[in-house]
Amino acid sequence: MSSIQRSCTMNEKHKKHKDASPWWVMPLDIAMILLGLLLAYELRYRLQWFVDVVYDAPLRAYTPFGVLFVGLIPGILWLEGAYRQWRGRSWLDHVTRIVNAVTTALVLILAYAFVSRPLVYSRLLLLEAGIGIIILMSLDRAAILLIQQHLFRKGIGVKRVIIVGAGEVGRRVIRNIVAQPQLGYHIVGYVDDNPAKGEKEIGRIKGLGSLDSLADIITTEAVDEVLITLPWTFHRRILNVLRECERRHVVARIVPDLFQLSLSQVEVSDLGGVPLVSVREIAFSPAALIFKRAVDIVGAVLGLLIGAPLFALIAIAIKLDSPGPVFFTQLRVGKEHQQFPIIKFRSMRVGAEEEQQKLLALNEADGPLFKIREDPRLTRVGAFLRRTSLDELPQLLNVLRGEMSLVGPRPPVPSEVACYQPWHMQRLSVPGGMTGLWQVSGRSDLTFDEMALLDIYYIEHWSPWLDLQILLRTLPKVLLAKGAY
Repeated sequence: MSSIQRSCTMNEKHKKHKDASPWWVMPLDIAMILLGLLLAYELRYRLQWFVDVVYDAPLRAYTPFGVLFVGLIPGILWLEGAYRQWRGRSWLDHVTRIVNAVTTALVLILAYAFVSRPLVYSRLLLLEAGIGIIILMSLDRAAILLIQQHLFRKGIGVKRVIIVGAGEVGRRVIRNIVAQPQLGYHIVGYVDDNPAKGEKEIGRIKGLGSLDSLADIITTEAVDEVLITLPWTFHRRILNVLRECERRHVVARIVPDLFQLSLSQVEVSDLGGVPLVSVREIAFSPAALIFKRAVDIVGAVLGLLIGAPLFALIAIAIKLDSPGPVFFTQLRVGKEHQQFPIIKFRSMRVGAEEEQQKLLALNEADGPLFKIREDPRLTRVGAFLRRTSLDELPQLLNVLRGEMSLVGPRPPVPSEVACYQPWHMQRLSVPGGMTGLWQVSGRSDLTFDEMALLDIYYIEHWSPWLDLQILLRTLPKVLLAKGAY
């Protein structure tokens, strides 16, 4: 065993309890199991749903089955690590484990009934109990996760982490944490021996200097966990970090670089039991692009047809409010640096773009962006359109023409792209979108680097389900006008 592996093993020993579920989750599961069995009994013998019963049976006759359910289901969940590996698990992951545990328990209980042949025994009741337990435990997991997310937003139970290394692997870790606040991590900052990286900021993530200052930072910032994203060639530095964390009783985890992940996501497969690691470019597959394009066409057509009356009302309001055209077009950069004219409802007075240079001192955005909360160039109707994002609706025409997608990174103007750092360019590997992950994660309240991190996370983790989630989360964000200006 190498020195790094030994240090990792010792770190594992004192980190396990930090990822475990709250102590009361298992008692709550037991309560849901008993409630599920009780409801099944009521359905079978009192309400007599589905099948009429010939004889009545007391509830105590099912006590042995209750004991088996209570013993088996939590036991199986424990063996699967459901209670020990709690943090970061999605609701679907919890439900999958619950379904597996309940079905396994049902099979064992039915086998017990077949062998023991109890006097009172209803297979239908046991099946109803299994279904009820799955539903109840799934609901309690949803409630727990919602409460946990609410507490995380208030800073309760959040892990304070520091990232060692500011390369591509480090940025990948940062964007995963920024994109998934439900994980309950707060990034204190990062350290890197490269002065060009260690002193900079990535959005609101501070550069805290070199690795030599790590020990002091762990103490002063009350760090709970250290994530090491250094290349394996930094063997000695990694070992020193692990030892420092061990001395200070702080969890340290190593993120393997795997070719620095500079090209892609890593895919792991096997060849007759031999593990294979492959690397693919960060881009949508042809099949994914076809599916996404089909959804875009259907969505754009429906949006234009349903929204036609609203379009007409907005156009009339713009014409009555200020002189000038109804629509405003602006050159934007799309997939693979292809430029196209984006279409929006005009929200500013004519000639507003020429006035931007005079307002640079009022810019409230960072990086290459230009935004002002109370922009003096906005018309009265335009200010309303901006707050409600209704000025974006004509971009459905861009979607229909194939220049944009319903969901994707925000298409930038050429002057913004000219200021991009190399890692920002990954945003341009897919078509731009009307809405995206950063729009539903803070909108204009985010820094430019945070927007870029979220866009790249979206590209790396795209799925139809993720698009649907973003579209569903967009509506309340628009209605509340949170972070829009």
